[in-house]
Amino acid sequence: MSQKRYRGCNEYEELSRRGFLGLTAKAAALASMAPSWVPLTKFVDKDGRDRFFGQTRDIIVSVYLRGGCDSLSTCVPFGDPNYYTARPNLAIPRPDSSSPNKAINLNGFFGLPPAMQPLKSLYDAGDLLVVHATGSNDDTRSHFDAQHFMEAGDYDKRLWTGWLGRHLATIGPVNANALLRGVALTYGMPLTLEGAPRALPLSNLTDYNFGGMDETLAARRQWLGETYGAADAALKVAAENTLRTYDLLKDLNIDGYVPAGGATYGDDDFAWSMKAAAAFIRHDVGVEALHVDFGGWDTHEYEGPIDGQMANNMSLLANGLRAFYTDIQGAGYINRVIVVVMSEFGRVVAENGSYGTDHGHGGAMWLLGGAVRGGRVYTNGWPGLAPGQLWEGQDLAITTDYRDVLAEIVQKRLGNTQLSQIFPGYAPTFRNLVDA
Repeated sequence: MSQKRYRGCNEYEELSRRGFLGLTAKAAALASMAPSWVPLTKFVDKDGRDRFFGQTRDIIVSVYLRGGCDSLSTCVPFGDPNYYTARPNLAIPRPDSSSPNKAINLNGFFGLPPAMQPLKSLYDAGDLLVVHATGSNDDTRSHFDAQHFMEAGDYDKRLWTGWLGRHLATIGPVNANALLRGVALTYGMPLTLEGAPRALPLSNLTDYNFGGMDETLAARRQWLGETYGAADAALKVAAENTLRTYDLLKDLNIDGYVPAGGATYGDDDFAWSMKAAAAFIRHDVGVEALHVDFGGWDTHEYEGPIDGQMANNMSLLANGLRAFYTDIQGAGYINRVIVVVMSEFGRVVAENGSYGTDHGHGGAMWLLGGAVRGGRVYTNGWPGLAPGQLWEGQDLAITTDYRDVLAEIVQKRLGNTQLSQIFPGYAPTFRNLVDA
């Protein structure tokens, strides 16, 4: 198979160009003044960490793989012979094959692709769980609609708040004095966090500052304080919080951040975002939810799960998650942090004529953390890849609604029982995926 860079479908390319992240006018305004990179240099002392572990709620890191990630490549069902029939060119070889690119056996049926080998030790430690054959039961194949439904936690197109935003809106803060409760390490506020109080998008990886010359910074700050200090309450509070946030972030230096546990982050965007997430957690400023976007999973052409673009993306994902885990574990926080990785849908089971895969249905979610009941691939009954077992004759069927996974995390690990407000009209089924 020739080595070519794939590109996404027209819809995905358009969404990428427009930077569609469920952006609203409020998010756009926040993004215009938002800091971009927060490599924290000061961490909590032992007393602060003791207080952290006195909490009853985890910090959640939401990772969204935009474009429709091919779950049959990220978690290989080598035990299903129909996988190899449907993908003569794209299938990852069985673990017992002689191929140097063979899958890494997990449980005798599923395996990791070679590109995701860094996650194997996390799986073996019981801190990594794969929930396969999961996703949204809506039948759309549109990136726009599928992302909206999944981030909203509901199939109502008129709903413009996110499941994680409503979680924060329906429960009091862990730290009443926290300036930030939610942080999106993206350009603009993603729908996932829309509706959250004290939430902010942090865009590119540069620095945080007011516009203008450094020589006039003090005078401009004084003017802002005096001007808005006499304004009505809402404007006054907004201005004060802006200045306080600036003071919180202004002296943070990427070169000064030292990951714990010997963790080494790459220099790609996903790794830097995960490093920022780890830094927020270790600094303990009251942030309860972080969101990271990772695009480029729309693999219609030349997918390359062994040595192409898909393999590259999987390697970046695995290495970023591994570095984050090592960092947080080394700092002693792994039992109060949970990571959930998701995508809007999977891919069609059969490869297409361009050595790629088209928009599908069922996919996979990944959970990472000390409270995860990991070391396994959960399927709620593998639906199978034989022609008669496929959804609409072409896709992996869904056996676990994605809201079951999120709702269990929200109630058991984030301490919020207001599930009817977070997932309107849906009664979730807990699958014993995480500890209470």
